[in-house]
Amino acid sequence: MTSSLHPLHHLWRLFPVAQRRRLLAKVTALLAPKAASPMPVADANVIIGGELGRGSGLGEGARLLLRGLLSQGVSAKGVEAGLLQSQGKEGLDSVFADPKAALVLHVNAPQTPAALLRLGRKHVLGRRIVGYWVWELPVISPEWHAGVPCVHEIWTPSHFSARALEPLMPGRVKVVPYPLACVPPQPSKLDRQAFGWPEDAVVVLVSFSLASSFERKNPLAAIAAFRQAFGDRKDRLLVMKISGSDHYAADMQRLKDAAGGAQNIRFESRMLPMPDVYAMTQQADIVLSLHRSEGFGLVPAEAMLLERPVIATDWSATSEFLTSDCGWPISYKLVTATDTRGVYQVPQAVWAEADIGCAVEALQTLADDANKRRQLGQAAGKAALRAFGPTPLLNAVAALQK
Repeated sequence: MTSSLHPLHHLWRLFPVAQRRRLLAKVTALLAPKAASPMPVADANVIIGGELGRGSGLGEGARLLLRGLLSQGVSAKGVEAGLLQSQGKEGLDSVFADPKAALVLHVNAPQTPAALLRLGRKHVLGRRIVGYWVWELPVISPEWHAGVPCVHEIWTPSHFSARALEPLMPGRVKVVPYPLACVPPQPSKLDRQAFGWPEDAVVVLVSFSLASSFERKNPLAAIAAFRQAFGDRKDRLLVMKISGSDHYAADMQRLKDAAGGAQNIRFESRMLPMPDVYAMTQQADIVLSLHRSEGFGLVPAEAMLLERPVIATDWSATSEFLTSDCGWPISYKLVTATDTRGVYQVPQAVWAEADIGCAVEALQTLADDANKRRQLGQAAGKAALRAFGPTPLLNAVAALQK
């Protein structure tokens, strides 16, 4: 595949990733169509744009918004608005046939100008445009200013993310959580035997994408906590469901080094259909996330809907829906955010370092107490149904018509 790329693309890839990202944001921000003024009033139709065809967090977020609206009887269409895939001219003309339909673009701020350029000026000029953006730090990256002139308002799934985004568009940032309760995870019929897990072991699941920042997801802390809690016990199993392993070989090696060849730690890097991923979550006894920060926390949220007890860092967006009544929040200390990839290397930014000792206690307690796991799981399911209903999304859509 690589050999078929344009020579200029090969040259482009020689630049450091961070430099490419900044340059793309600056150039496309200059060229992209700007949000119409005065602000257009939308009709009842909605277009959800995003990486609808990709297995990414942003892609899943866009799909959740679209499915949530359709489940509530809202007239909604989806459009492929990612930078790696295209809808095609005829498809775009059909999706954008209604000039008053609002476009909710689930593409983060630095990529918003490029996405609008790809959709085409004739399709977006004069249209009500919402940027559905998700950010994972208390302060915003300077690159995110690039998307501001292109949207009329910002939606985001958490108050944590909203506080960071508010300075970009004061008074025009709305908290609109994903309507997970309307479109809950639907696990396949796969059982433990299908995954090769022992029936009599307590299984701890850690699920993340290496594309989402290794340092932010903090999987090494999960391995450390599990090792301290259980050592080499055969009746305790840590499963790490990892996406993107093919593209981040060095990160995978760090994980393997941390595991140290332990027989009770397994890496699952296959690209599975989402129903099978949900089945994996359902078959686990505990879901663990010692993240340093989350703009929402899709894995913990979906695990709660599946009535799994969740152990998670008690900071950033997950602390808004995971409490000691429905999960096991882990104490932390704030440290300077340090990201080797540069995405979260923002001046004065901090994130959380989970307390490993607290995580060890949580793992040991829940592993030894099936009743406690069951009680927390049931409470988690009820809490998630309350937290992720359709009302905020429906209210936000209704406001576009005023």
